[in-house]
Amino acid sequence: MSTVTLSNKSSYERMMQLLGGMWFMLLALVYAIKVGSFSDSWSIVLSSFCLASFYVLLGLLVMTRPPAKAHADGLLPRVAAFVGTYLPWTIGFFAETDKALPNIASTACLLIGMAMMLFTIRHLGRSFSLVPQARTVVQSGPYRWIKHPLYLAEEIAIFGVVLKVLSPLTLALFVLHLGVQVCRIYYEEDLLRRNCSEYASYEASRWRLIPYVW
Repeated sequence: MSTVTLSNKSSYERMMQLLGGMWFMLLALVYAIKVGSFSDSWSIVLSSFCLASFYVLLGLLVMTRPPAKAHADGLLPRVAAFVGTYLPWTIGFFAETDKALPNIASTACLLIGMAMMLFTIRHLGRSFSLVPQARTVVQSGPYRWIKHPLYLAEEIAIFGVVLKVLSPLTLALFVLHLGVQVCRIYYEEDLLRRNCSEYASYEASRWRLIPYVW
């Protein structure tokens, strides 16, 4: 590969890191504004604070992650990664319900999902990425039991957002997102299998998302 090609690839990756980080910072700002709105109920304020804090952390991780050993080949893994990452969080821009029960259930899901995400990212560290990339095989924390705890945590949190804006459209977006996430899981596993020799023994003794189910 020529020096020019390597430089272009590096520039593209830095641009994607910057744009991805800015997107999550924008989401953090949106939810931080909600925290400052005293007209909102305590449950909305609490969930908005958790989301804002999480997005700041996520934005920083995206912008500071180190170079990968290998990237997934082709356009489809990249499309699946960006759709799976950005599409579901646009649900939060829909009109929210003012009913107590959906907001309480939503808050519970968001808090559980955010706590799981922060715990997982603490062990994942700078191996975190959006597009499937090979860095290292993390086996500590939740990765001792399942291979994709971050995806599980994300789905719990996204379901919490759906509960706040429950409608046929948001449910359809959630189901679509689940399908995209399954594709991301298969792309990621294939990449790690081909580039990390220790992954074969690791995946043989772990479930993907839910023990004894899948």
